[in-house]
Amino acid sequence: MEEIQSQSDNYRSSSSSASSPASRVPSSNFFYLRKPGALRQPISFEDSPDWEEPDVEVRVEESGGGGGDSINTATTPISPSLSKLNSGSMPSPPLPEGAVVARKIAGATMVWKDLTVTIKGKRKYSDRVIKSSNGYALPGTMTVIMGPGKSGKSTLLRALAGRLDDSAKTYGEVFINGAKSKLQYGSYGFVERKNTLIGSLTVREFLYYSALLQLPGFFYQKKSVVEDAILAMSLGDYANKLIGGHCYMKGLPSGERRRVSIARELVMRPQVLFIDEPLYQLDSVSALLMMVTLKKLASTGCTLIFTIYQSSTEVFGLYDRICLLSNGNTLFFGETLACLQHFSNAGFPCPIMQSPSDHFLRAINTDFDRIIAMCKTWQDDNGDFSSVNMDTAIAIRTLEETYRSSADAAAVETMILRLTEREGPSLKSKGKANSATRIAVLTWRSLLIMSREWKYYWLRLILCMLLALCVGTAFSGLGHSLSSVATRVAAIFVFVSFASLLSIVGVPAQLKEVKVYGCEDSNQHSGGLVFLTGQLFASLPFLFLISISSSLVFYFLVGLRNDFSFMMYFVLNFFMCLLVNEGIVLVVATILQDMFWTISTLMFIHVMMMLSAGYFRIRSALPGPVWMYPISYISFHTYSIQGLLENEYDGTSFAVGQVRTISGYQALHNVYDVSPDENSKWKNLMILSLMAFVYRFLVFLLLHFCVKKNSFLFRFVCCKIGMNDRR
Repeated sequence: MEEIQSQSDNYRSSSSSASSPASRVPSSNFFYLRKPGALRQPISFEDSPDWEEPDVEVRVEESGGGGGDSINTATTPISPSLSKLNSGSMPSPPLPEGAVVARKIAGATMVWKDLTVTIKGKRKYSDRVIKSSNGYALPGTMTVIMGPGKSGKSTLLRALAGRLDDSAKTYGEVFINGAKSKLQYGSYGFVERKNTLIGSLTVREFLYYSALLQLPGFFYQKKSVVEDAILAMSLGDYANKLIGGHCYMKGLPSGERRRVSIARELVMRPQVLFIDEPLYQLDSVSALLMMVTLKKLASTGCTLIFTIYQSSTEVFGLYDRICLLSNGNTLFFGETLACLQHFSNAGFPCPIMQSPSDHFLRAINTDFDRIIAMCKTWQDDNGDFSSVNMDTAIAIRTLEETYRSSADAAAVETMILRLTEREGPSLKSKGKANSATRIAVLTWRSLLIMSREWKYYWLRLILCMLLALCVGTAFSGLGHSLSSVATRVAAIFVFVSFASLLSIVGVPAQLKEVKVYGCEDSNQHSGGLVFLTGQLFASLPFLFLISISSSLVFYFLVGLRNDFSFMMYFVLNFFMCLLVNEGIVLVVATILQDMFWTISTLMFIHVMMMLSAGYFRIRSALPGPVWMYPISYISFHTYSIQGLLENEYDGTSFAVGQVRTISGYQALHNVYDVSPDENSKWKNLMILSLMAFVYRFLVFLLLHFCVKKNSFLFRFVCCKIGMNDRR
């Protein structure tokens, strides 16, 4: 304790010197805590009044119908200091006449008591990511979970929302309106850190399709919900603009894209809204606009809980309560301005020219110890680096011990007891759209996406047409003689092999579809079977258009058999080849979920399949490695090319000299290894159909196990290629 006290005194002296009048710059433009009516007069921390824990009014009403008691907890009155900050720094302008007022939401009270989360292997020295955390969130308020990186912010947020992985174990109690229960579907919304949006849709279209996936009822009933979400997030000026975000499509700014992600969860009108890093990758202006919008949303009655890494002074003043974490330990929970008093009581007052959040992170972020080690022998113009000479480990222990024995911790325990004395109204699950409706919505949405994104199928169509034109021109005028058999085999082999390789063009769009599915499935808006069915139905018209257009160009340029039935088999066979290829792309994209590795893996797979089909089927080819022989039996190139060749030479014959003739099959068998069965071309088509089904079923399993990031295969691949999300 003597070491802690000496370090605290040292830090207090350095902070006092940093905030002394002699060391201050002119503060005419400095914005800190401002009093109402004195917006241009900056005040210091010492000018603020004493902090008092506000009283909470708990009103218990007897139900008239003979039911049980119900608790109605009023919102905590705002302290004078907090009201000064909110009314002084961010005054609310009066609403003009005729202005639309946001719809009120019946929020929910959330309490967590002795909440502990353990994840094996998550921490270096301990599996406990969250350690005995206590806190609460009230309707109409914003509760922020703040701390440095890897302090447990997102883990605590997911624990409260009930969205932890299966590998995590939770201990403690979570109360919803005074009752131990889990949040039901529709009663809460969860916004991930990264935006997962569809760039080819407008804001209104994106929210409308999201509402169709989430809510039951008729289509026309969803429009009012969408308009309310647009109004709540102040997206009226961007409602009819494309979201964009791709490298080839200019879209919304990052702040508006973040608000669209939040608006997607608002279509359910949740009582509790969880947001992981709402200010992620936003500049200071966009961050302030975002927090003002969330403050307006909280004023409608919604309970907001979100994580923050760092914020400006203006943004900090909008928070109602703060939960400060470091290495899973709760260093403070209470009103935001009371946190400043807590740091001052512990011996770490905030300098006048420093943002509160910067000051908090400076004191509890262990990464600053490395900076101290580097700066020990350095000097600056004002002497040594006295502002960074505090050992963060000592600061964390001091703040934790001070908080445990403080009146703030006692007030939190008292509040938790009051909020859990009586059970309030339970949050009921809202209805879902049925599977048939979701399939129809996803099919129509995918059709719209595919028709607008030229990299999805349109570019592939153009490239396939060019390939058919080039290959057909190179092999045109072959005739139907015996000497042309080998040349026709080469033409069909080249066309099928390179046309299937062009499926790599659609990898970016496929990866986006998988990521959108992962986001929607985590919020129970979609499912694996629904996603695959809708994506399949939407892709069929485009795949058939590619197959029939490129096949006809190649068919007539090369001069294949002039018969309608044989021509339609060629189109159908090539269509099934493309369908199998789509399944392979989805399998690889679902496993890897990375652009570079997906394209590289697909190119390797196609080259191996193409070479195996050439080495062990074309008789004039050089013998290939023995290990490639089994690949020829699982390669769709083998069955597609074999079916097309059998279709071309079925029922034909060639004259050998003037007396003897041989069948087309015998001539083909001398060049390419085909089956002796007369109906083998239809068997090859059935094998292709079975392959298409097997690959889609494999995608279904991978969506269930890999996209949710709880499978060993996904974690192994992410570890190897460095795609883990850093928290």
